[in-house]
Amino acid sequence: MKPANQTLKVALPILLLIGSAHLFNDFIQSMLTAIYPMLQKNFVLDFANIGLISLVYQMTASILQPCIGFWTDKNPKPMLLPIGMLVTTSGVVLLSSATAYSHLLIAAGMMGIGSSIFHPEAVRLTRIASGGKYGLAQSIFQVGGNLGSALGPLVAGIIIVKYANQKNILWFAAVGLIACGVLFYLGNWGREYQKSNKRKVAGAVTFPYGKARTMWALTTLALLIFAKYFYMANFTNYFSFYLIEKFHVERSNAVILVFVFMAAIAVGTFAGGPIGDKIGRRSVIWFSMIGAIPFSLALPHLPFIGVIIASIFIGLILASAFSAIVVFAQELVPGNVGMIAGIFFGLMFGMSGIGALFLGWLADVTNLQTVFILTSFLPFFGFLTFFLPKEEDKIAGNEENA
Repeated sequence: MKPANQTLKVALPILLLIGSAHLFNDFIQSMLTAIYPMLQKNFVLDFANIGLISLVYQMTASILQPCIGFWTDKNPKPMLLPIGMLVTTSGVVLLSSATAYSHLLIAAGMMGIGSSIFHPEAVRLTRIASGGKYGLAQSIFQVGGNLGSALGPLVAGIIIVKYANQKNILWFAAVGLIACGVLFYLGNWGREYQKSNKRKVAGAVTFPYGKARTMWALTTLALLIFAKYFYMANFTNYFSFYLIEKFHVERSNAVILVFVFMAAIAVGTFAGGPIGDKIGRRSVIWFSMIGAIPFSLALPHLPFIGVIIASIFIGLILASAFSAIVVFAQELVPGNVGMIAGIFFGLMFGMSGIGALFLGWLADVTNLQTVFILTSFLPFFGFLTFFLPKEEDKIAGNEENA
């Protein structure tokens, strides 16, 4: 196997394979939230119980990812990729045969661990294969995940929720085994790349914008991730219930409408990266957060068709930010790709999990209409983008280390 050099022409097939692997990973994992209506019925769960399942999944992914990213910055381990997928697949098998609520929590934890292993190393390979087109590469990687997240609920709605057959979850385990094969190939590619590019993989931490400015910028990006994914947790976990409760949509049809929302996220994600390469990541983040405000405020007060249209625009606009945020953060702290990816993917999962639990509790004590109204103000956090440094703010000829 020949290691690819760092030109986009040669690396594009690798980028597409990594994007496909991300598609498989998120396809499997999005199935968990998609089958919540069935689990609620089969295991007699309230919204807080459902939120706890999400919290276990999201927090296992959130806590481990930065640690794995920090470790692999110093000791890259591309062959961790298929191992992570095996852990995820084992969680799916357990989920298909679960007979108690505790089994659901353990299965969710295993899927979260698999995700925490997958993302840092996959992002590292994405950057290696980018040929300098970091926004485009991150978008290809991320849109694979978004497509998987969109297709997961659609397929789950057709083969699991519609027939209320928990055993059908095993079909997702078959996808996991295919993903293991793809990731084994990519792990070998990454290992060969390491052999042919023997250099220090993680140097001293540097701060092109100065340490204080960088810490403030990273905090700002973290707050944007909080707002974005706390709000998105509303849709990924409770949008189907909202449609069922308010508009009396059938459960299987509600899951399909979640697919429409997730598909909009995939399109927005793919657009955000290359646009960020051209006009700047700060500008993309501005538009992504502020542009969603009119639609988020309007959605809870619209009729059925209006809700679907508004949700599509929210998905398109909000999703464009994530690739820009991750690449922006990597440029703030060069040479620490895995750690930064781990932190921000970890924040994404963590905020999604905390949001799912809190919003589930809030829905139990109030109602979903109240939840959607209160969360509609979260995109206003986008005004914090004003505090992010501009390209011209870099310290010329000096990278601060203290």
